[in-house]
Amino acid sequence: VHLIPVNPVREDGLNPKSRKRIMPDLLTEPPAIDPVYEAHVYCNIPSIAERSMEGHAPHYFKLVSVQVLIRHGDRYPLYAIPKTKRPDIDCMLVPSRKPSHPQLEAFMKHMSKGSAAQMDGSLSSLPHFPSHSLCEMGELTQTGVVQHLRNGQLLREIYINKHKLLPGDWTAKQLYLETTGKSRTLQSALALLYTFLPDFDWKKINMRHQWSTIFCSGSCDCPMRNHYLEEEQRRQYSLRVKNSDLERIYVDMAKIVGIPTRQLRASNPIDSLLCYFCHNVSFPCTKAGCIGMEHFKVIKRHQLEDERERQEKKLYFLYALLATHPLLNQTVNRLQRIAEGKKEEVFVLYSAHDVTLSPVLSALGITEARFPRFAARLVFELWQDGKRPKEHFIRILYNGADVTFQTSFCKDHYKRSSKPMCPLEKFVNFVKRDMFLIFNSTSYYDACHRKAL
Repeated sequence: VHLIPVNPVREDGLNPKSRKRIMPDLLTEPPAIDPVYEAHVYCNIPSIAERSMEGHAPHYFKLVSVQVLIRHGDRYPLYAIPKTKRPDIDCMLVPSRKPSHPQLEAFMKHMSKGSAAQMDGSLSSLPHFPSHSLCEMGELTQTGVVQHLRNGQLLREIYINKHKLLPGDWTAKQLYLETTGKSRTLQSALALLYTFLPDFDWKKINMRHQWSTIFCSGSCDCPMRNHYLEEEQRRQYSLRVKNSDLERIYVDMAKIVGIPTRQLRASNPIDSLLCYFCHNVSFPCTKAGCIGMEHFKVIKRHQLEDERERQEKKLYFLYALLATHPLLNQTVNRLQRIAEGKKEEVFVLYSAHDVTLSPVLSALGITEARFPRFAARLVFELWQDGKRPKEHFIRILYNGADVTFQTSFCKDHYKRSSKPMCPLEKFVNFVKRDMFLIFNSTSYYDACHRKAL
């Protein structure tokens, strides 16, 4: 028998070799950790049209609410590598420069008219889009704006055009918008809303300010959460100390830039190097040599190993349960109100950080999920069964992939059900009760103040 190899044709009809692939494809992922591949996924450079599973349901189901939690888009680093020139990246928006978006120019014009918006507290003093010719630390880049213009456009096609989640004459009461007080999260939210809303009316934009990166609002007092976070940081430190390759690379890089190794490590070089990598800018050089791809790979590989060990050791999971309960509780309460027939806050947007999304994924039990890339999105959809209008179901999607049945509370449900989603009460029971079982507690307050087992 002669086996003739053929090029596999994917379900979307495209030959897999016919386009540049940035998005991860489950069939072609490298068998071992490939730090360069993972860095490309993390950068999330806008290139190909994204396929997504949002809005999929049997025809007799009705979509009644969508809650979206995003990470801000691509940004300039938060840290500088000492004694090197900062990466030369322009944060002015220039529609003719790549990556761009057909609505980028209109977005800029609209954002400059935003005086009618209601912005909580310090948000009103933040700029509505990035505008420095040399980016400031942590500033959103044009890539970051385009990532969220694309997110908004994709969600609009599904939720507005197809499912009519918001009517043409929508009101401010139908939205709930909340962001941390950083310009990059506010601007990411505005970019997504600009392409998502049927009509971006500044008078209907009421943006709330969240001072906490874990969105714990008025329920932030939780000593045990801090305890587990400290334990997790000790685990990270111990893993790093054991990694001789990493130590060697740090010593080498410190020599190149002419500072003590400890100072280089404290400057968190991976944050800066990822910016060079994502923007295709050469890594920095000094008279003593250049930081190169080998340095980058070793540090990135360690980061990936750290994420894997973090999943196994469970300290981060315990932290995540306590860190995210206030946000998940708010989510569940809102879904329950809508299931009871309330028509307010049917679309919710939380604009946040990797340190917001990562614990939510962990708390939900979605262990297969990658660390949140730039402009990552986590979506909670609430559906009403048209045949039994009292029954409501949720779907959870991460970057367009349906992860509902990866959650700890709905893992086995699909084996017993013909419906491709999870009963709302399973999510409610998880957030109101089951999240605390591992702490031998029955409430958030009790779990937060009970001594570690």
